[in-house]
Amino acid sequence: MTGPRYPRRVTPEELSLAISACLKDAVAAGEIALAESAVPEDVRVERPKNRDHGDWATNIALQLAKQAGTNPREFATILSARLKTISGVAAVDIAGPGFLNITVDAAAAGALAKVIVEAGTQYGTNTALAGHTVNMEFVSANPTGPLHIGHTRWAALGDAIARVLRASGADVTAEYYINDAGSQMNTFANSVYSRLHGLPVPDGGYPGQYIADLGHEVLTAHPDIRELTEVAALPVIRAAAYEAQMKDIKATLADFGVEFDVFFSEQELHDAGAIESAVARLREQGHVFDDGGAVWLRTTDFGDDKDRVMVRANGEPTYFAADAAYYLSKKDRGYTEKIYLLGADHHGYIHRLKAIAAAAGDDPEVNIEVLIGQLVSVNGAKLSKRAGNIIELKDLIDWLGKDAVRYSLARFPADSPLTLDPELLKKNSNENPVFYVQYAHARSRGAARNAVAAGVERQVDGADSFDASLLDHATENELLSFLGSYPSVVAKAAELREPHRVARHLETIAGAYHRWYDACRIAPMGDEAVTDTNRTRLWLNDATSQVLANGLDLLGVSAPERM
Repeated sequence: MTGPRYPRRVTPEELSLAISACLKDAVAAGEIALAESAVPEDVRVERPKNRDHGDWATNIALQLAKQAGTNPREFATILSARLKTISGVAAVDIAGPGFLNITVDAAAAGALAKVIVEAGTQYGTNTALAGHTVNMEFVSANPTGPLHIGHTRWAALGDAIARVLRASGADVTAEYYINDAGSQMNTFANSVYSRLHGLPVPDGGYPGQYIADLGHEVLTAHPDIRELTEVAALPVIRAAAYEAQMKDIKATLADFGVEFDVFFSEQELHDAGAIESAVARLREQGHVFDDGGAVWLRTTDFGDDKDRVMVRANGEPTYFAADAAYYLSKKDRGYTEKIYLLGADHHGYIHRLKAIAAAAGDDPEVNIEVLIGQLVSVNGAKLSKRAGNIIELKDLIDWLGKDAVRYSLARFPADSPLTLDPELLKKNSNENPVFYVQYAHARSRGAARNAVAAGVERQVDGADSFDASLLDHATENELLSFLGSYPSVVAKAAELREPHRVARHLETIAGAYHRWYDACRIAPMGDEAVTDTNRTRLWLNDATSQVLANGLDLLGVSAPERM
């Protein structure tokens, strides 16, 4: 089957589908002895290292030749004959032991520019994770103080992961677990009480000016609080200071561009009897036992290094019991996949959380995922004057800017320790990655404004002025290829929970754009007439703007119109 079956516009994704279709046709025709089920729906295509070898390459012949009972070159020869019939494919060459190098014609490559502009913000989205219902918990800082540098990485990365998952079709709920139960909340209330009465912070209490500031907020809301006894005052202080601190945390997150769908209270688990219910449910599953007056969960059955206490001998539930109740809550709310984003000091939680999932009847390899982020530091960062012993997130935002911090944290894998260089992040130069990408977007918008001012329009008399065959310069071919790869980069970033792939690809696109901008004029020179080449290049310029804006949005970073 040839011709109209295959698209004239040849993106990497469409080429992959076309190769798969050619394989199926060859199998159906008896040319290749394979079961149809052995033909992958998604054939891997990639850029050859040497661009003289073509635009795209695939090693599918090497992968399947043995199953087909033939050698790779013979397999490749059969497949290449069919690939040459695809509209938009200019040439197919066989290299080495059976690699297929594919060259597309300019019109087929250039058609992508119009597709991107017409798709707008939807370009790059896909349905790879459609049907996945995900609860993603991240940040979850204790409500006993302001957000600090230790929370910064997961705020940026967690939000970016949620965005790429949604872009790939997943139904994602971003959730913040508020640790508002337990002794630390009593310590928090005691600290505020002491500052309200001019007393030193109690041993083990929370220092810092912010505790005094919270005391002023409590006093404003409850002017007679100092007249109450300590016993009467502490519950009021605890509730009011907690509310004020959570308001501060939410405001900081909003300034950082991070939104949560759910703020889930640990205290509500206790108040609703969810802890006792969780113990009973897991006991029914046969995984709970009693020993020494305490109640235990037999987590060693599921790979944990030791069994875990759920209820102490004195009847007090442990944090682990709350973790179990929280997991069951997520399960009961219909989340088939639960992603936990934890700090570098939480490696020990991986086995115990997976054990909870298994004890609850879930598959710990499918229904729960625990990501660990390494530490981040910032050279020259100062301790907070307000909090005393920490570097506050809000101070980082004020100092370096939301975009610089978010982009820098998103462009590295979570499991790599990271030190940010403020001097670099404040530079308006190509050395600064966020400036490099944002400037490419701003430059493209400036180019569009200049082109329109010179009379270049994407439409003339209501009709599109687009001729894909005119995008035949080497820099245009390069830029189009990277724009075409963007959707697969987004899909891979979602699959692997690695938004840094998007950031790095945006830098590649920015570099290709700058090279194209320097080589190919969009607006005519002087009194030159506007031609379809100018108009078509405006489409490519605007397509680049769109992809850069879409990618930056996935990272929670702005795409400025001017810089």
